[in-house]
Amino acid sequence: MQERSQETVARVLAATTALLARGVALESLTTAQIAHEAGMSVGGLYRFFPDKQTIVDAIALRHMEAFQERMGAALMADFPQTPRDFLHHVVDEFVAYLGENPDFRTIAFGAQGSGRLISRPTRDDYAGNQVLEMVMEFLSGAFEIDPTPDFAFRLRLATEIGDRLLGFSFEQVDEDNRLRVVAEMKGVLAGYLFP
Repeated sequence: MQERSQETVARVLAATTALLARGVALESLTTAQIAHEAGMSVGGLYRFFPDKQTIVDAIALRHMEAFQERMGAALMADFPQTPRDFLHHVVDEFVAYLGENPDFRTIAFGAQGSGRLISRPTRDDYAGNQVLEMVMEFLSGAFEIDPTPDFAFRLRLATEIGDRLLGFSFEQVDEDNRLRVVAEMKGVLAGYLFP
């Protein structure tokens, strides 16, 4: 029974991922579409998920955990020499991950003409708390940056700025402009965090 439940959850997440990868906006996404894509009834879907936001947030959390693992492996393979190198490495890896996972890009920044899909509480809990704590620990241990409340606030602010600029970069139709926005963002954030 438990194995069947896990398979059903996996089917629902895979179906939603496929729809999001095709750029379906949250406003347009329905549980009926998800159930159809998963090959199940809407009632069957509701036995596992109360609404579409819960499904989207579950996918987002899986992606954020996968990125965190990927980032850890990347840092071990090519350890940054300075805090600025670390920042650039994280941004480059995240941009690459978003490029490889269009469903997560849609969740994180929205489809064309729509807002982000991840709920603010889920985003704040994971990215705003767990990831920032990990980054603070890394910067403190690797570069002896004092994790003061002031630096923690600046890091949180830099994360919010970076998030908005990454969203803006993916709005660019031209690849050169997108890369230029990312490069400028790295310079702005590095100058702000590590003057």
